[in-house]
Parts: sequence; structure tokens; C-alpha cells
Amino acid sequence: MRINVHAGHNPDGKAACGAIGFLRESTENRKVKDAVIDKLRKLGHTVYDCTCDNGTNSADNLAKIVAACNAHEVDLDVSIHFNAGAKDVIGNGQTTGVEVYTYKDSGIARECAERVCNAIAGLGFKNRGAKINNFYVLRNTKAPAMLIECCFVDDKDDAELYDCQKMADAIVFGIIGRQMETEKEPETDGTVNNAAAEENKKLYRVQVGAYTVKENADAMLKQLKKAGFDAMIVSA
Repeated sequence: MRINVHAGHNPDGKAACGAIGFLRESTENRKVKDAVIDKLRKLGHTVYDCTCDNGTNSADNLAKIVAACNAHEVDLDVSIHFNAGAKDVIGNGQTTGVEVYTYKDSGIARECAERVCNAIAGLGFKNRGAKINNFYVLRNTKAPAMLIECCFVDDKDDAELYDCQKMADAIVFGIIGRQMETEKEPETDGTVNNAAAEENKKLYRVQVGAYTVKENADAMLKQLKKAGFDAMIVSA
């Protein structure tokens, strides 16, 4: 895939920077953005960083992001944000959660939005769902776009659960879906390497979670299948 990725807003300390709470949006969305780009590139995808760090105001910041995105021919635009408005400074034991926006309710952006939302919810965040909105970035990019609100900066529970690398892994998992590449088998000169042959017989499994309550395992299985992934429950 060819993908644009950017962090929303200017950096902290500049005009039109992001929300601030237990987390600082413009700091964390750049960390997540860098991790997402790195992971996607390692998987062989072409990724452009369209983040703007020098907008004179909010409108200028958005215009520069869209211009950078539209300079590339891509399959998908990804805008990374953190939400605010929960105002849970004590911690009520519940996250306010993740939501992902698209301009239309169909197409690749919508499919990715639903998978990303489910994948981040799989980390333990409340799933607020994939939603429709006419945000500037969503309606002005040439390619289909989604805007990810990873979690709430002013919710203590969200902040305590949040981990940059896990968040990036969930986003990449959601973007790629069933299109994740597998490594090609290496070319050989015809000789057989027994050790390598034995290694190729091994299966490697990815575990999403382990639960002591079966209902929780069933709920996660349902989320993964809804996101389009093959999944099953095994007991240890």
C-alpha cells in the first residue's frame, strides 16, 4: 500500500497545538505517528509523513497538511489525534475510549476505520465506534482518509492504559487487515539445509490476550472476527 500518515496540530508550545491533560496530544500523536510509519515501512509499504510543524494558526496547519497529503498518489490518508472532553481527573475505572472518523460510510477508509477501532479497543479502551464527519482533512484529501482519536488525554484511566508502541501496533494491524505480507521463501542453490527445513515447519502464533473469564475471551474473539481476522479460543 501507499499511505500518507500525519500527526494532527502543531507541536506543543506553538499556535494551534493539541489538547493537554494527563497526556499532551501533540507530543503523543507524533510518537504514535513515527512508530506507525516505521512499522509500516518495515512491512514493505510506501509511507509519507505529512505532519505540519509550522502552521501559523489552525487553518494554516490544516491547509499545509492537506497540501502535503495531496502531493502524493496514495491509497489511504491517516490522521492521528488524541481526544479531550472526558474530564475524568480522578479515574472512575473506565476508559472513555477510541473513535475513528471517515468522510463516507463505505470504501477502504471506512473498512480500515472499523478495524483500527476494534484493534485499539482490543487493548482495553472503550470502543466508541467508526463515525462519519466532515472534518477539513477528511473532506479535502484526494485519497480516502480516516482520522483516529486514539484515546482521551484528560481521562486518567485512558492515560494509564495508553502505551505508544501498543497503540501503533493496533493502528498498523487495523490498516493492513488481511493484506499483511508474508516473507518470501529464500532462493536456494538446490542444496537442502536440514536446519532451515525444520525451521520452516514451525508455526508462529500471535496471541492477543489471555483471560481468566471466558466471557471476556468470547468478547475479544467477537471483536477480532468483526474486524476481519481469523481467530480462535484455546485453553491452556
